[in-house]
Amino acid sequence: MMTEFEGQVLADLSVLKSQMQQVMGIGQPGRLTQLERRVERHERSVQRMKGLFTAAGGLVTMVQVAVDYFRR
Repeated sequence: MMTEFEGQVLADLSVLKSQMQQVMGIGQPGRLTQLERRVERHERSVQRMKGLFTAAGGLVTMVQVAVDYFRR
């Protein structure tokens, strides 16, 4: 025979187990895998934007140098 406390602990463990399966996935990509993919896509986008702004900054600098050169 189980006490009420033991029954509550087993019920809570059952809920925890189902939540962990949902997070990790049961043969399918879980929420954790989906979140990792979203983070990777975001990081790639950030790196692209850094490259774009660096290239644009270099171009603006070269244009400014050319303008200063021809003003003289």
